Amino acid sequence: MSVHILDILETDRFFVSEGVQEALEVKTILYISISSLPTKPRLSRSIVNLQILGSLLFSFDHLLQHLSTALFSAFPVFQTVSTPPQLLFHLVLGMAEQAYTVASDSENTGEEKAPSTYPEIAIGIDIGTSQCSVAVWNGSQVELLKNTRNQKMMRSYVTFKDDTPSGGFSNQLSQEHEMLTGAAIFNVKRLIGRVDTDPVVHSSKSLPFLVQTLNIGVRPFIAALVNNAWRSTTPEEVLAIFLIKLRAMAELQLKRPIRNVVLTIPASFSRFQLTRIERACAMAGLHVLRLMPEPTAVALLYAQQQQQTTHENMGSGSERIALIFNMGAGYSDVGVTATAGGVSQIRSLAGSAIGGEDLLQNMMHYLLPNVDTLFSSHGINEIKAMGMLRVVTEDAIHKLSTQTSIQIDLDLGNGSKINKVLHRQEFEEVNKKVFEKCESLITQCLHDAKIAIEDVNDVIVVGGCSYIPKVRDIVSSACKRKELYKGMNPLEAAVCGAALEGAVATEATSFPS
Repeated sequence: MSVHILDILETDRFFVSEGVQEALEVKTILYISISSLPTKPRLSRSIVNLQILGSLLFSFDHLLQHLSTALFSAFPVFQTVSTPPQLLFHLVLGMAEQAYTVASDSENTGEEKAPSTYPEIAIGIDIGTSQCSVAVWNGSQVELLKNTRNQKMMRSYVTFKDDTPSGGFSNQLSQEHEMLTGAAIFNVKRLIGRVDTDPVVHSSKSLPFLVQTLNIGVRPFIAALVNNAWRSTTPEEVLAIFLIKLRAMAELQLKRPIRNVVLTIPASFSRFQLTRIERACAMAGLHVLRLMPEPTAVALLYAQQQQQTTHENMGSGSERIALIFNMGAGYSDVGVTATAGGVSQIRSLAGSAIGGEDLLQNMMHYLLPNVDTLFSSHGINEIKAMGMLRVVTEDAIHKLSTQTSIQIDLDLGNGSKINKVLHRQEFEEVNKKVFEKCESLITQCLHDAKIAIEDVNDVIVVGGCSYIPKVRDIVSSACKRKELYKGMNPLEAAVCGAALEGAVATEATSFPS
């Protein structure tokens, strides 16, 4: 007889946020089956329900031994690293979907919370697939907050070193080095709320950390390589760690506690993905005022700008129609908004999980066609080579935004070398389907809004991919060569809109001196 893992829904743990002094207790239900271990894990109806509450009063040593045997069969990658059964048990628990509740201070203590000496404010956070930023309304305008390195835009990744994870506030060179070690987890916005049968999850297997699937409709297993052993985590936990860092950064600069937040999200997020985002915020001690689709956030900033222009011109201002195209590393969104008198009405939204990550992975496969075979084992050397290829390819895409060609010379150290002159035309041809999908999103959004392109006054292109010439050309072409709007920073537009929404939600006026 052996233990067949069916599904683990929860694990007892406290998640304590650094510097925030808050914790969430999560209860646990573990489902296991006592049956013969099949060649491939599958679901069964015969289960034994074991509910774990508080401290465990018996030993799991024998169970852990069976669990480790099951995992070695299910995940051959575990045979390449030294991993004790206790860690394997922790890794499988990490694949669980977790339910949670957040109690207020008065519910925990039975006492009413004393009124704060600070006025309620809310920060806006744009958690992108590759970069993130924080902004706040300072009483007269939106202000982007900077980290200790004086950066407004921060990389969205978490590095696991020993048992202490850290957010991505390091410089570019440090981040590239950490990517080569397998210790950095990123792109969690693409993974959050997705099951292991999702094509987006399968495309993430070429990332320089561990992404494993059973293809049975459960959460994918992700892990970072720490001291030659896999340290499991979840997209929610990675996002929560980063939100804690961003919250601490905001509290330090604003010199007051921060709890309220408005987060930008892709327009294509499902309800389940939204609950996962909310869960990560709760783990970080943040209260979500609104999860705001990115085109909606940009539309709010656009409305403020139009109101200011109208006020300066001493006019009433007629209705203006704007098409907003947002393409980041993980997602693309399109929105059509009608603005008049500082009020913005969203006529339609469209979105898809395509973005710069798809452009990057397509180019990686183009430069190294057998990339999936070479990196299938996820050994230390393979992870390093995977990271090197990723860094070089990403750099090439950035340079092709301003150059028509670039020389690539790369030795991956496993017998694979790349020596090639890459032209912008090749890049555009390799990613032809991605660009066609972008164009179809624009067409779909205009159709849903029942707006003719001739009625559009402004075309706004934002997001990290807005600097790619082909992206701007596609949007301009789809809008009959209308001139693109130049009144906002493409990388800051969404977070500025989120900060404005936070100010509206908390009825902020001005800060005390």
